[in-house]
Amino acid sequence: MRSTFSGLNTMVRGVFANQLSLDTVGHNITNASTEGYSRQKVNLAATRGQGVSSLYGNVMVGTGVDSMSIERARNIYADKQFWQETSTQEYYKTTQVNYEKVEAVFDDSDKTGILNAMDEFYKAWQNLSKDASTASARVAVIEKGNTLADRIKTAGQQLQSQINSQYDDMRVTVNKINDTTAHIVELNKNIMQQEATGASANDLRDQRDLLVDELSKYMNLNVYEDEKGMYSVVSNGITMVGGVERLTLEMSDPINNGDYGINDYVINIKESGITFLPQNGSLKAQQDTIAEDKAYIDKLADMAGFLLTTFNNMHQQGAGINGTDSSLGTFVTQPDGTVVDESGREYKGPLYGMNFYGDDNTVYEWDADNHQMKATLMTAGTVERSITFTETNNSDGTVTRTPKVDISGTVKSTDTVRGINIITALTVNGQLSKTGGQNNVAARIFAVEQKTDENGKLLDGQYEIVPNGSKDGTNAVNLSALMNMSGSEAQKYNTANIHLNHSGEAISTSARATNADSLNAYYNAITSRLGSDAESLKAKESSQEDLITQIVNWRSSTAGVDWNEELTNMITFQKGYSACSRCLTTMDEMLDRLINNTGTVGR
Repeated sequence: MRSTFSGLNTMVRGVFANQLSLDTVGHNITNASTEGYSRQKVNLAATRGQGVSSLYGNVMVGTGVDSMSIERARNIYADKQFWQETSTQEYYKTTQVNYEKVEAVFDDSDKTGILNAMDEFYKAWQNLSKDASTASARVAVIEKGNTLADRIKTAGQQLQSQINSQYDDMRVTVNKINDTTAHIVELNKNIMQQEATGASANDLRDQRDLLVDELSKYMNLNVYEDEKGMYSVVSNGITMVGGVERLTLEMSDPINNGDYGINDYVINIKESGITFLPQNGSLKAQQDTIAEDKAYIDKLADMAGFLLTTFNNMHQQGAGINGTDSSLGTFVTQPDGTVVDESGREYKGPLYGMNFYGDDNTVYEWDADNHQMKATLMTAGTVERSITFTETNNSDGTVTRTPKVDISGTVKSTDTVRGINIITALTVNGQLSKTGGQNNVAARIFAVEQKTDENGKLLDGQYEIVPNGSKDGTNAVNLSALMNMSGSEAQKYNTANIHLNHSGEAISTSARATNADSLNAYYNAITSRLGSDAESLKAKESSQEDLITQIVNWRSSTAGVDWNEELTNMITFQKGYSACSRCLTTMDEMLDRLINNTGTVGR
């Protein structure tokens, strides 16, 4: 039999259900601007009916409503998509920032860049070619050469600083990852405890998902939830968080990298010691941009290597202004190839074969196979520079004799030089920077003529090396043209014979650090590729931003708080609460009449 007071219980349940729903609406409204918050909803269900006898049998009378649970609105598929695409977006963002910094290093928009220094260096050699005897033109060549070397060195140092900054940022990122995974573990514990009784820890779950959002910026990850409601976060096959356990990342001890003049670091998993290699996110971008910056240091090193090898080789073809000084007399090439002066003394002096860049006692050679430079230091006092010539039999029976610079000496040591060390070696030869050293700038080219006697008769087997005019600047012409000369073109002008230890085959002068490109073409290719890559990445980042916006809207359509919807719900639950209360009051009046007034007549 149905209880007399059962109707009151029905209304009380309605009041409680509507009150709980109103509280949840208030919770949603107050957290509408809370980052990561998901709107919540009370799941209501009718309680079990009660059987009541009637004329035609039992009927089931409802007993009201009950709150089954409070659940948050969340789309797990949108979450997984967001975590995946956020890693890609952060990779693009971090890489783009690095490109902007590299573009600043190679900024040629004003007169402080490498391109301007190359143009000024080229013009200085052109001016010198017009008047090889002008001291101011020779000094200008040295000054512009110093400026070009300084600009290349400055760019290299800026890239070094950029790499060091990236490692600092990487260290900060690793600390953030460790903090985030620690918080996820703590939330896993709290969620497991709160949900052990069957409740849903909605607000804690929101906080945990927000932390996963943050973690997805740094690395690629997959998230799995176990039967206890705890997350496992896996990145690149490694479980960073597994329930109440986690792994810790740490930066390795510094690894000296002499090729780039920096300390390298790798990311290790502290608990196992193995190297952690992210596949996406800002952490992966930081590693990739460091490698990118090193590649640009290598490109600058190629330019420096070109100047230390190919440019030096061309400079060695000429002689300084003192090469025409009458006090030196006539240089005669003997049949055995030895060059002697008029007194019969073999001439070996510093006016021929001098390096424009680098140390005067060092021979620089480009090793194309290993992409490095060989620097052979000759023992002081043993370096000998002389002039020989080669003969070419022409089809008309004449003989063409070409002067060659021959450099030999005793080897002290040979080092292989890479990266920043090539750039560091790029300094104007100290012999040129001394007082009067500008006269040693090899702007002139010499020709070989057969010697004649006082009657003008050609002397058999005797030749003299003479300048092509008092103001000849042929070698300066070649040096300026070399800036825009391909490898095959430049080789035609290369007549240097460089021997080590006074014997053996001459070292290679055909290998170029810029391969077949001229110096200008190589630098233009660097900046063009940089601009193209930066623009391409910018387009990718913009497209990824649009994709993220769509995913965020997708998430918000499910989890976001809609003011209009919440206000509508508020009115609905308010009316429901009021109606239940009114009905409860009515039932109370009925019972009051039944209990207090029924049967009082006739007392």
